[in-house]
Amino acid sequence: MTPIDPILLSVYARNFKSIADEMSISVQKTTRSPILCEAKDFVTGLYDAGGRMLEQMENLPILAFSLAPVCKYIREFFGDDIHEGDVIFHNDVFSLGNQNNDVAVYKPIFFEGELVAWAAAKGHQADIGGAVAGGYNPNATEVWQEALRIPPVKVVEQGRVRRDVWDLIFANIRLDIVQHDLRAQMGACTVGERRMQALLRKYGRENFEAHKLALFDATRRMMEAEIEAIPNGTYFGEGHVFYDGRHDGSRFTIRVRIQVEDRHITFDYSDTDPQTNGFVNGTFTSSASATMLTFLQMVNPEIPHNDGMLQPIRIIIPEGTLLNASYPKATTFGNHLCPPNADAIIRALADVIPERVTAGWNNLLCSLTTGTDRARDEKYVDIFFMGMKGGSGAMDGTDGYDHIGMIDASGGVLDQDYEMFEQQTPHRLIKHEYLCDSAGPGRWRGGLGTETIYEIGSDDTQLVTFGDGDFEPPFGLRGGHAGTLNRICLTFPDGREVIPRNKDLLTAVPRGTRYHQIAGGGGGYGDPRLRDRDVLAREIRDGIVSPEAARAVYGDAHRN
Repeated sequence: MTPIDPILLSVYARNFKSIADEMSISVQKTTRSPILCEAKDFVTGLYDAGGRMLEQMENLPILAFSLAPVCKYIREFFGDDIHEGDVIFHNDVFSLGNQNNDVAVYKPIFFEGELVAWAAAKGHQADIGGAVAGGYNPNATEVWQEALRIPPVKVVEQGRVRRDVWDLIFANIRLDIVQHDLRAQMGACTVGERRMQALLRKYGRENFEAHKLALFDATRRMMEAEIEAIPNGTYFGEGHVFYDGRHDGSRFTIRVRIQVEDRHITFDYSDTDPQTNGFVNGTFTSSASATMLTFLQMVNPEIPHNDGMLQPIRIIIPEGTLLNASYPKATTFGNHLCPPNADAIIRALADVIPERVTAGWNNLLCSLTTGTDRARDEKYVDIFFMGMKGGSGAMDGTDGYDHIGMIDASGGVLDQDYEMFEQQTPHRLIKHEYLCDSAGPGRWRGGLGTETIYEIGSDDTQLVTFGDGDFEPPFGLRGGHAGTLNRICLTFPDGREVIPRNKDLLTAVPRGTRYHQIAGGGGGYGDPRLRDRDVLAREIRDGIVSPEAARAVYGDAHRN
């Protein structure tokens, strides 16, 4: 039996993290789509031979926790038919994928002729076929109206590109940039492969296997200790989803039953509403990922992210529910069910561990534009990350983060650079700034939201909206007030104003239309009248809180 060296154990943990980080840098520096190279809507990770997570780089956490289930599926799917030099693509939501646009690249890592690990990179592609450019189709009722499905398929076999398979995939995708971006993801996996092989050459296969298991075990004990600090019991919470894209006035409820038993925790969604007939459904993987990233915000942030972290946690999401739709339902919106899922978890645990939870985060209201840039005669796709990022909820002792974005991104998705936005799209940015009074008041206020305006620069632009953030404001906790709602308004060149629904498809938005978006702030925590007076005075001076709101909400707190 190989003895475990505690120092070497730390060396392995740090190396795994460093390799995943280097892979992430590789993707950011070599991809071309602003969705990837600017916003960082991708993840990278390392997995052992059986698909168990060694480490991951969570630029977008909801994607990161979707890599391991698919890696295990691929391992079982191909069995012994996995060879050095293979590269496998996957996006299929009905074989444990999370969203059609999120295409994963997996590369097996061999050492001395044996499979020892996997490198993987998953990123949101600018297009993935289907009926609507860009991949979001609010009118979809089944998966074929949304995207090209890619079950596990070898695009490179033993080092040789399978041109027939490659051409079949990309003949069904509108934009050539997707090929380039997936090649960049392949390159990042090669970086992971080289670094892992160097680590194995340095310390040996036997050492790696022993210390990997010891690392899993140590991480499991850390997570068990965090769960043990939560009182035993059964706790209930709800989150709400508004409008399925097809039926006006429709509303759905996510219900979670959380069972804490000593050093284990179960999240049971059996009472969640049934799946919809629209595109507002999730997959098991996207929903379980949402559960994990929300719970991780309530525990020790130093816990390594490997398979051991997952072992004390059980997640039950019956098929046929809103969070785990049955084949062949549409599921593109699934990643964006994370905010109401998180609301349900926070509400369930708010009275049990009040010092660990936040108030409600601003929910998503987003848009995607596609069209042709006349100046360059090129097609473009843009997810307007800049405008969709509202504020997070406050927590005991800490204000919420300003302009952080949706909870499923947890700050990982970045803004577009202003000049790059105007270079990579035909649009012209007019305004982007923090929005006064958008944060939910409290002893600790919510994070600020933003106001953004741009002018559409392409003819007959297609615009898709998706989200829920215009229905229910982020909730406050322990006397804190709710945050503010989101809003999108289009002013056409003729002066006509249009407020699109939160899941809408507008197919001919004219050039010169002014796009105006509000991303609201997060919920507050604690009685606003107890807010620090010096802090509040500075916020009034800086335009974060207006004098009128200070008088109305904070009482005399603004007077020094």
